[in-house]
Amino acid sequence: MSLTETMPARTVAQAPAPPARPEPVAPEPPRPNREVYRDELLGLMRADPRVVCLDSDTGLFNPVDWAELAPRYVNVGIAEQNLMGVAAGLAATGRRPFVNTMATFATTRALESVKLDVARTALPVRIAATHSGLAAGHLGATHHSLEDLAVMRLLPNMTILVPADAEQTRTMVRAADALPGPVYLRLGRGATPALPPGVEPAVPGRAQTLRRGTDVTLVATGPYPVLRALEAADRLAAEGVSARVLNMHTIKPLDEEALLAAARTTAGLVTVEEHWVRGGLGSAVAEVVSGARPCAPVLRVGVADAFAVGSGGHEHLLARNGITTEAILDRAHRLLAGE
Repeated sequence: MSLTETMPARTVAQAPAPPARPEPVAPEPPRPNREVYRDELLGLMRADPRVVCLDSDTGLFNPVDWAELAPRYVNVGIAEQNLMGVAAGLAATGRRPFVNTMATFATTRALESVKLDVARTALPVRIAATHSGLAAGHLGATHHSLEDLAVMRLLPNMTILVPADAEQTRTMVRAADALPGPVYLRLGRGATPALPPGVEPAVPGRAQTLRRGTDVTLVATGPYPVLRALEAADRLAAEGVSARVLNMHTIKPLDEEALLAAARTTAGLVTVEEHWVRGGLGSAVAEVVSGARPCAPVLRVGVADAFAVGSGGHEHLLARNGITTEAILDRAHRLLAGE
């Protein structure tokens, strides 16, 4: 017998098979803020029997949503002035009404009722105004809402909240329910991208810092203006310019402390809004800054003093009417040049 015949056969250990890679999970597509609002409102109604929903035939709700909540849902039809009067009456008896209508009808057609029945009495009516700005651009100028911030911020006792994405909408709906007095909640129509992860939480009445910067300040309100401001800040950073970005999700009361700090420590402020360039965020910021630091410039990006040009998709209309990253960069460069 040879030596090789007496040796045991060698066995080769099999390496364990590598673990299977998990299939990539597609990110959840963004949801329209108005749908997030609807879901949060239903939760509030289940938790608090005082909360009621008044609708103006918006189509946002359907019978499946209501079930046991049906007695606290009232569709008054396309009658926005009556909508506000009914809401004020319910609020006066201890209810906490949320009213749903399009922004332009809430602030123009129903203004007298909002002014006298809701704001004058400081009743806890929450006006959920959808299709704000140019979000209903496909329906034309009758449905553009480029005046609502100017109108609502003039009314005493009114709080104005403008969430920038779906998650912020959840926060602001809950905040609106807890705030005293009337609230105007400005919402869009379609889905918009989420804010970057890791930003500080939104607190009503306090500007949300999305970027820290020392050279120039960009102050924006609403989903697309905030996103364009962030894009502009990134492009400025590539040029070596440090841009601070503030999301002004609360138009009233305005965070004067944050604005005056920006006026003291940067070359000036650029405001960005989906609103006529007069009367809204830009005017509110200029009022604050000019009263305390009159040499700090405030330049504005918004829709010019004219009816919006064109009809069509939301982003298309924003671009056609000057609410663009390039417009923000132009204003920032002018501030930095001391123009």
